[in-house]
Amino acid sequence: VQWSRSCRVHPWGRTQPPGAQCGADTRRENTGLTRGQNHCGQGYLDISSRKQDKISVFVFRAMGAIYDVEVTTGSMTHAGTFDNIFITLIGTQGVSERAKLDSYGRDFKTGMKVTYKVITRFTLANLLLIRLEKDNFMFLPENDWFCSLVNVRTPEKDVIHFPCYRWMAEGEVIELREAKGLYTYLLLHYFFFLLNKFAPVRCVFALILWPLHWFGVNLCVPSSSSRWTEFKTGLPQHAFFQEPLSLPSVVRFSFTKDMDSAFNCSTALGEIKMKKLVKKPDQWVQMEDMKSAFWSSRTAVSEYVQLHWMDDFFGYQLLNGSNPMMLRRCTELPLNFAVTNGMVQPFLESGTSLTLEMKQGNIFLCDYKRLADLPTQFINGKQQYVAAPLCLLYKNQVGKLLPIAIQLQQQASEDNPVFLPSDSEYDWQLAKLYVRNADCLEHQASFYLRTHLAETFTVSLMRNLPAAHPIHKLLVPHTRYTLQINTLIQNRLLGPVGAVTQNTSIGDEGMTNLIKKALSDLTHSSLCLPEDISDRGLESIPNFFYRDDGLRLWSFINYFVRSMVEFYYQSDSDVQQDTELQDWIKEIFIHGFLEQSSTGIPQCFSTVEEVIKCVTMVIFTVSAQHSALRAGQFDYGSWFPNAPGSLKQPPPTSKGSSDKNTLLDTLPDMNTSAYLVSVFWLLSKPSSDLVPLGQYLEDYFCQMASQKRIRDFQAELSFFSESINDRNKGLQVPYTYMCPDNISNSVSI
Repeated sequence: VQWSRSCRVHPWGRTQPPGAQCGADTRRENTGLTRGQNHCGQGYLDISSRKQDKISVFVFRAMGAIYDVEVTTGSMTHAGTFDNIFITLIGTQGVSERAKLDSYGRDFKTGMKVTYKVITRFTLANLLLIRLEKDNFMFLPENDWFCSLVNVRTPEKDVIHFPCYRWMAEGEVIELREAKGLYTYLLLHYFFFLLNKFAPVRCVFALILWPLHWFGVNLCVPSSSSRWTEFKTGLPQHAFFQEPLSLPSVVRFSFTKDMDSAFNCSTALGEIKMKKLVKKPDQWVQMEDMKSAFWSSRTAVSEYVQLHWMDDFFGYQLLNGSNPMMLRRCTELPLNFAVTNGMVQPFLESGTSLTLEMKQGNIFLCDYKRLADLPTQFINGKQQYVAAPLCLLYKNQVGKLLPIAIQLQQQASEDNPVFLPSDSEYDWQLAKLYVRNADCLEHQASFYLRTHLAETFTVSLMRNLPAAHPIHKLLVPHTRYTLQINTLIQNRLLGPVGAVTQNTSIGDEGMTNLIKKALSDLTHSSLCLPEDISDRGLESIPNFFYRDDGLRLWSFINYFVRSMVEFYYQSDSDVQQDTELQDWIKEIFIHGFLEQSSTGIPQCFSTVEEVIKCVTMVIFTVSAQHSALRAGQFDYGSWFPNAPGSLKQPPPTSKGSSDKNTLLDTLPDMNTSAYLVSVFWLLSKPSSDLVPLGQYLEDYFCQMASQKRIRDFQAELSFFSESINDRNKGLQVPYTYMCPDNISNSVSI
């Protein structure tokens, strides 16, 4: 009778090495053939009955070890390939020969699942990883292949899962670990146990193999492709890609997304050409011309905005429009704001005062100070202008948020008057127009920083967390298309000749400086919605659907992340000893937040709670927050006087000088308006292959406990979507931007 020490396997997939207090010895008394280990660590046959003779052993070994390899090709368009696919199995006691996966007929059709047999001379013992390679088939043109999953059934009847879920190009080599989330330090502990227990000569292979294949070899993208580079000095760094076509296939758009993107661009350009606006650097003659400019793409919300943009709706959109990030409660007037109690008393409820209303939490402020002293540019040969306004708002007894005072520049002076609702209609409209221009520019900076920091999270993920790492598996669905969409934005929107920088008053230099200022104000706390809402004092203001829906989503995401993280990290020491996780957050701090300790971004993780908070922030930022800042751009900006990117007249320095033509003289020209609105339309249009928040096309987690947590998360989001839809039926302006059904899992547009 042979004896072998059992290895305790935790239910969440972490394996403790033999000899590490893992339970009693297991006595094998069956009469069949089972695999064990001799004193050298070499695979052998555990012959339980002495009646078995040496001939049986010889016959078994001559047959070899048979591994059943089941390969699943993705179900998306053009996921299949005609190319040759090869596999190599790598275990603790050997490496199989490079085997071609080939059966009768075509092997790798879209959605196909095929099983192959790989025969090795001896058992490989514990499988560590598999290697996939792709070569061109004869004279046929090369085409990428999407491998979803590889399952290997060992001679010992164990089924080992190797999730892939990525595109593979010709000549590419992918090495995949088992789906279990095993800590690096535990693997090293196991490796040194083997080194001590068995003869060194038998461990030479393990000595070479284990460190190489458990430290960053099987990253999602080859390390040469996931380098950091500078976008612009003083801004977060990004991946080393100049054009979308230079991206590796694993992170590029799918065929469906490519076609959809081309359709959107051609449709937008066709819309502009049809109106013949793109070739008209002329001033608008009358407001009616604007109303008919983009009639074919109007939405119900944009229609409402057109009718009410200058009335009580002005304050509402600071709460639920495309930029709900500027408003904060005002407890004390800024020293540079020349408003007095007497100025605004007529616009407050009777029997109260500005000081009293501030104490009661009914006064709010939007301060656009970051726009001060920014350079401006010429468009169509005309000088453009920007203000840096302060806008004071009052929440009245019925819960409406109303503007009561606007100062257009930061420094109080005689030529910088405070505009009031009691001023002439044209003066008050013009003051609000400059606020809307400032809000539009701030939105672009916020949109880039708060959502496209996703590229920082993504690149660090690719560089530091191997595919089998539980945090990688948790976050990788939230990186879909992120690198390509960011490459497009950097080149086509925010670059020197980008559509945004070319058609906004501050241009490329001004936009870069604005984003730098926004980055200096960005903190970990401001990226965490509950803390941001609290810091801005907006906990109780009514009709704030961005807050209400956002906090519910944060709660759902946080609960889900907590259940997943605590499943894999059972103590703070587990976090502290995970060097791959520590490298991930360290690179985010260095390359995303430029080592600014004032941001509060962790430089390392010390506790499980810190990991939960950070991962929650990442998922919320790339999904819900991105949707809140993206999806409403056309709704609130297609009526472009409500979101003008540029203004042609300097801010007024006195009252009483405006008339009905002043607004038309100040608004951007026809072609400038058309270009910017087309950008709003492109960025707001939902993708045809949208993957909603909480939906996962790939089964990265194979453990049943993890899969149940995902199903619970999906059920909560589904119920929440229904409740939002029910609420919106009673709203004059529905708020849909944080409905889970409409939120993309990642920054994909």
